[in-house]
Amino acid sequence: MTGPSPIAQAALERLQARIGPRWAQDIRAHSQQVKDAYAPLLRAAPPSGAAIARDQPYGAHPRQVLDLFRPADLAAEAGAPVAVFVHGGGFVRGDKCVSGELYDNVMHWFVRQGWVAANVEYRLAPEAPFPAGAEDVALAMDWLHRQVAAYGGDPARLLLIGHSAGGTHVASYAFDPALGYLGRHAAALALLSARLRADALPANPNAAGVRAYFGEDMARYEQRSPVRHAATGALPVFIAIAEFENPLLDVYGLEFAHALAAARGRAPRVLQLRGHNHMSMVAHFNSGEERLGRELLDFFHRRGADE
Repeated sequence: MTGPSPIAQAALERLQARIGPRWAQDIRAHSQQVKDAYAPLLRAAPPSGAAIARDQPYGAHPRQVLDLFRPADLAAEAGAPVAVFVHGGGFVRGDKCVSGELYDNVMHWFVRQGWVAANVEYRLAPEAPFPAGAEDVALAMDWLHRQVAAYGGDPARLLLIGHSAGGTHVASYAFDPALGYLGRHAAALALLSARLRADALPANPNAAGVRAYFGEDMARYEQRSPVRHAATGALPVFIAIAEFENPLLDVYGLEFAHALAAARGRAPRVLQLRGHNHMSMVAHFNSGEERLGRELLDFFHRRGADE
């Protein structure tokens, strides 16, 4: 796939440079600017050749559904690796299809690499407080373990990816011993701009969302934070943070990496995506820019060697 035109690329770089240092001043408005800037690039991307099965139910709740993308020529039982993506949204909002492009763009990029990809919806707070997000990840992973071979995927090669609040749910599913899942069925994890510590600090622009999901009793936040349990899990982990991140998410990502390194005696793979922000971390997939995607593929190929 060719990259964006030089003019489009230059416009994106100007936008990122302009809003990046001011990202935290108005995250919602800046996020929308990023979505708007990437939308025409994603719409202009050549077809990925994906066959798509929308809204496959993995549970009884209307939001317990996922979309499956696969190369159209991929035979059943082909044994392709599988990317499982869990979107963000601050615990109280978000959708697997925010627009006609986002987050399908992540799916299309993996299909271009010959992968099967699953885009997971989940229940939201306050209707579904902690640990509902991790419970939904567990249900989705159980479903994929049983069903993905019929779509050409290998149930033993599931790369579980969580962005923002989705990264919280993925990390809780993989590390919190009280929940009992410990990442079953996952071969590796990728945490992209993930909230790995619960906090309702004044610096947190999504403190209300944290309270809605983790509860009003802040004395329970430490025990419910994935970083508290980093020593528990054994799966290979990739951690990515943006240069221009939502307040403290980069700090928590590095804290989680340090806790993993201390427990395992070796650092996990960590990437700071220069020039990017919390939203462009995922919006850039399938736009022609491939650094993060290539890092993820290399991580998955080398999983175990880097741990």
